[in-house]
Amino acid sequence: MSQMSAPASADRARRRRSGSASRHRRPLVRFLCRRAGVALLLAVGVTLVTFVLTNLVPGDPATANLGEQASSDPAAVAEYRRQHGLDQPLPIQYARYLEDLARGDLGQSQQSHQPVLTDLRAAVPATMELAALAILLSLLVGVASGVVSALHRNRLGDHVLRVLSLLFVSMPTFWLALVAFYVFFDQLGWAAGSGRLDPGVTAPANVTGLYTVDAVLAGQWFTFWNAVSHLILPALVLTAHTVGLLTRFTRSAVLEVLSQDYVRSARAKGLPERTVLVHYVLRGALVPVITVAGLAFGALLSGTVLVESIFAWPGLGGYAFRSATTFDLPAVMGVGLVIGTIYLFVNLAVDVLYGVIDPRARVQ
Repeated sequence: MSQMSAPASADRARRRRSGSASRHRRPLVRFLCRRAGVALLLAVGVTLVTFVLTNLVPGDPATANLGEQASSDPAAVAEYRRQHGLDQPLPIQYARYLEDLARGDLGQSQQSHQPVLTDLRAAVPATMELAALAILLSLLVGVASGVVSALHRNRLGDHVLRVLSLLFVSMPTFWLALVAFYVFFDQLGWAAGSGRLDPGVTAPANVTGLYTVDAVLAGQWFTFWNAVSHLILPALVLTAHTVGLLTRFTRSAVLEVLSQDYVRSARAKGLPERTVLVHYVLRGALVPVITVAGLAFGALLSGTVLVESIFAWPGLGGYAFRSATTFDLPAVMGVGLVIGTIYLFVNLAVDVLYGVIDPRARVQ
């Protein structure tokens, strides 16, 4: 009897452990499902807000695109509005917009006379490459500077880093871009010129749209280093503001965590300072830092108009500016949809990291 009950008890123990592990994993799964569902609803809201705001802008796209002479002809204006569906009520236009969007059709640009999706496929990777390098440098330098500043509170190093961070946050990005381009390219010749590549250098075969990645995939190392040389200066300009922001937020977050009881308890147990810093302090301070980093990355992707103009960078900012000045509604709506989607993905990634770093977020 005892021999028969022992395997049964072992099986019950294994089932209890398996059920406990399953319940332990479920909060994270539910957390991710909730965030994904909210992101989907927000994506639909982004399309509605983009459509409504674009159509509320004063002005007539027919007049802006036909020119002064053609726009004075009522028949030409009526024909233009009929071809682009502008003569239909707004609800019907929005329904057609969603239908086209489901097929991957963002309309035809009135300035380039090609599909908006084609224009965005060329513009978004250029901005993505620039913003990715800028946020990577910002995280490396900003988080490290914030930690050092917090650990040396009210000392000389802390005062220097706080002044530098305030200076970087306060400097206008377009002014810094102009100064950097004039000094390092025009006067010193240390940096590459405008654009993504030197004149005469052939772009690599388009796989991802990122010249550095595509050049590595194609084995074109000269093109890779040429693309990197063009990336460095505009990326450093964008990094300056974000570094100052991350330094200040990291310092505040680390100082708050250092005053917590569990950090004092870890030190009282005799744990090495490096272990306390990495496993206790940094993990507790990462949540607000991730929030700021996510917002900064979204801002870099959507707000690089002036920097891209100064460095002649063919990215999303320049395309958005040209679309707005020519009243190109399909292009403006496409840019708005891309920027909104970027922020949705960034916020979703931040929420996922919340759940990974802080288990309390999964339960809440």
